[in-house]
Amino acid sequence: MMILQFRSWLTFDCELMAEPLKNFLSPPLMKTVCRQVHQIEPEFNAERFTESVFTPAWQNLTLKQRYRHISHAFKAALPGDFPHSAQVLAETSKGFSGFEYIFFPDFIEAFGCHPSYIDASLTALEIMTEHSSAEFAIRPFLERFPEQTWGQLQRWAQSPNEHHRRLASEGSRPRLPWARRLSVFSDPTQRLPILEQLKRDESPYVRKSVANHLNDLGKDHPDWLLSIAHDWLGQHPHTDWIVKHACRNLLKQSNPKALRLFGYRATPDIELEVLTCSPTVSLGDTLAFAFTLQTRAQKLGRLRIEFAIDYVKANGKWSPKRFKLAEGEYPTNLRHFEKQLLFKPLTTRRHYPGTHRLSIIVNGEVKASATFDLKIPKRQKTKVSH
Repeated sequence: MMILQFRSWLTFDCELMAEPLKNFLSPPLMKTVCRQVHQIEPEFNAERFTESVFTPAWQNLTLKQRYRHISHAFKAALPGDFPHSAQVLAETSKGFSGFEYIFFPDFIEAFGCHPSYIDASLTALEIMTEHSSAEFAIRPFLERFPEQTWGQLQRWAQSPNEHHRRLASEGSRPRLPWARRLSVFSDPTQRLPILEQLKRDESPYVRKSVANHLNDLGKDHPDWLLSIAHDWLGQHPHTDWIVKHACRNLLKQSNPKALRLFGYRATPDIELEVLTCSPTVSLGDTLAFAFTLQTRAQKLGRLRIEFAIDYVKANGKWSPKRFKLAEGEYPTNLRHFEKQLLFKPLTTRRHYPGTHRLSIIVNGEVKASATFDLKIPKRQKTKVSH
């Protein structure tokens, strides 16, 4: 199995997996976990744990439901009170790394969010996040014990361990994927102490989380994000990367202030020569297109070049999706571009046949558009041999 450094759910490409992640929570894997738990706590009832996990309902459970199901099985099979169980599982988690082991912090989320257990819970999550991620598990603590948990996040933001620092940002993201929105700390300025602490972080793992955190905030507070971006830009190369990545949605939306912030001027002097693209593409094949940009000035200058596809939805209407094609300084007055886009089945988008539209966007301005037809071949019937 592939273990990825960035443990955010959106960065995990399910298409790299031969099967759903939930299927990796298999009897052999649980048997390995049981052996490790038993070494740390000899009174752990491995047989009871296994019977509690692999019930008839197991096959129909989603990934997150399986995590919680495993947490309940741990509770039934571990002796002692919650602090003891948390300590045992925290020690056990040190031997396992990867997404599939998020059931360790899930146990803390399920049974440790109690005033009597908060110290034991936060200590366990600090250990567990080094090997999987506690970004989901920490959120109920933020909701129920905001001041104490926020204080711990601020301490983690100063930790020498990059996993702790990332948790400080990722766990408190307002729009963390697969998680409920936080109702606490809704004022973006309340989050600045942590984000300021991490804005020059040496770890790309941490910087990406900070950028995503800011991007989340920008969806609800775009002017606030632009103000922070203006203040931070030019301070440090790491900070510049964070700011640019944080403003990606505003740039995709052709926000004029965001475009100007990064030096993308209006382009009335730039013309797009004939846009050519494949008139028809079949699912599984590539759409090829090409165009040329030119200007009467000495150079094209600083450009952000994007293309947008208006995909056909089930109801026949278009749903736009924008992609970045290129960006940078162009010192000549003419530049040719070619691109191919593969149309393949995705877990995130279902394709429908019909007329799609391609548009070329330069510094936020649509320069040209063309249409093409997507064909979806009918599935061939497979003959079954007896």
